[in-house]
Amino acid sequence: MRIEGKRTRFGKQTEVDEKHGEKLDMSGMSLDSIPNPIINLSLVTKVDLSNNNLESIPESLTARLLNMVALDVHSNQLKSLPNSIGCLSKLKVLNVSGNLLESFPKTFENCRALEELNANFNKLTRLPDTIGFELVNITRLSVNSNKLSTLPYSTSHLTALRSLDARLNCLTALPEGLENLTTLETLNVSQNFRHLTSLPFAVGLLGSLKELDISYNNISELPPSIGCLTKLEKLNAEGNPLVCPPRDVMEQSIQVIREYLAARINETGNGSKRRGNSWFGRLVKCTTFNSGMTQNDSRIRHSYDGLLMSHYRSIDGLTSPRHFTLGMLSPRRLFFSPKRESPRKSAAF
Repeated sequence: MRIEGKRTRFGKQTEVDEKHGEKLDMSGMSLDSIPNPIINLSLVTKVDLSNNNLESIPESLTARLLNMVALDVHSNQLKSLPNSIGCLSKLKVLNVSGNLLESFPKTFENCRALEELNANFNKLTRLPDTIGFELVNITRLSVNSNKLSTLPYSTSHLTALRSLDARLNCLTALPEGLENLTTLETLNVSQNFRHLTSLPFAVGLLGSLKELDISYNNISELPPSIGCLTKLEKLNAEGNPLVCPPRDVMEQSIQVIREYLAARINETGNGSKRRGNSWFGRLVKCTTFNSGMTQNDSRIRHSYDGLLMSHYRSIDGLTSPRHFTLGMLSPRRLFFSPKRESPRKSAAF
C-alpha cells in the first residue's frame, strides 16, 4: 500500500518512501518541546529532531515509534534519553551527537538491531558495560569529544565493528581482547593527550585494520606487532614523544621502519618464549600469518638474522609520523630462520 505524504501542523511535508515508510522531519525549528504529531507514528521509520532546543524526549512518543530505523536528535540540549528507547527493536541508526548526555539508559541495550551509533560531543563518562554483549550488530561507533577514561571490556566483543572513533577523550588504555575485532578497519584514539601512554600488543592482531590514528597522545613506544598489519594504509603518530622507533628511523623509508619493527618482534618473541604465556602466542596464531609457508621453502635459506629479506618489496619514498604506508609484511618473514627450530616446531608457540 502506498503511504501518501501528509502536511503536519509543524509546517513541513513528511517525506514518503514507498519501501521504508515515512520520514518525520522537525529539524531546525527551534523547538523547546515536541508537539503531539497528527500522523500515525507506527508508519514512521525515520525521525529527524536535530538542531532544536530539546531538553528531553517524551517517553510516550518514543514508545509509539515501534517501526523506526533511524533517529537523529543531534544538536539539542538533551541531558538524557528516554527509557522507552529500549522499545525501538528495529532501530539501526542513532545520532545523539552535540548534546549533554552523561550516560545511556539501562534499556539502551535492548536496541539490538543498532548498526551505527554517533554520540560525539557529549559529556559521556562511560558507555554501557554490556554494549559489546547486547549490541552485537554495531559496525560504526563514534564517541569522540566526550569524557571517557575507559572503554568497556565488552567493546572487544563487537565483532561486526568496522570503525571506532574515540578521539578527544581521556582514555588511559584500550580494552583487553582487542584482537577479537577482526573486521575493524579504522581505529582513531588520537588526542587523548597525556592520558594514553601505550598501546596493547593486540593492536597487531587487527588483521583488517587500514587506518590507525594515535596522534597527540603520550605514547613513547609503538608495539612491534604493528609490523604485522598487512592491510594498514595510514598511520598517524605525530605529536607523541616517541622513543621507539626513534625519530631517525621514523624519518627513513618504510622498509627501514618495517625492518626495525620486525627485529623488535623477534627480540620480544624470544623473551616471551622464556616467560611462557604472553601476547606472542596470540600473535603467532593471528590471521596475519600466511599458512602457505612449507617446511621445505627454499627461501628460508636466504634469511638474515631471522628476516626473510628476499620477501620484501622495494618501496621508495620517505615517511613521517604524519602519514605513511607500511606496505605488505607477512609475519612468516619474521619467525623462520635456518638457525632456529624447524617450522614444525615453531608452530607450537
